[in-house]
Amino acid sequence: MGYAIALEAAQQGAKVMLVSGPTQLTISHPNISLYRVQSAQEMYEKVSELFPATDVAIFSAAVADFTPKIVHNQKIKEKQQSLHIELQPTVDIAKEIGKTKQAHQKIIGFALETHNEVEHALGKMQRKNFDCIVLNSLADTGAGFGYDTNKVTMLHKNGTINTYELKSKTDVAKDIIHVVTQLVTEK
Repeated sequence: MGYAIALEAAQQGAKVMLVSGPTQLTISHPNISLYRVQSAQEMYEKVSELFPATDVAIFSAAVADFTPKIVHNQKIKEKQQSLHIELQPTVDIAKEIGKTKQAHQKIIGFALETHNEVEHALGKMQRKNFDCIVLNSLADTGAGFGYDTNKVTMLHKNGTINTYELKSKTDVAKDIIHVVTQLVTEK
């Protein structure tokens, strides 16, 4: 969704700074500056650097909650019968950025839920200081990862809930940018 949202925002005239983890996706538009990162830590550092100069941040990336404590720079040979990998929490980028949000800034987040979807999404929106959260449910066929379509519900800080039908990710991006435009122009 991130690339579709970035392109839609750029096509509507926004200056977009897209921070992207490893992907095969490409994007080209004069209004888009692309920053590629390899790790959650690199993503956090780049987003922290860019956020103070933004009016709107959209957190659509599914960043891992944990990362290996030790990263080897060479192949681990198959000599061992078993291998134990110790994990440590990654920094919660959206939560940390939400703590620094200024009054003029808006943050839109994403939630992919499997049960008690609305309740969990509302809790995430509050914890991370989002103005709006885009809820995906794994219960919806054709939505979420691995599809060119998505079905979302947008929950707003003011209590408004908008549910959209299954549609192309391009059309979902249009819906999201429409909501962002409304948030930015609210008094």
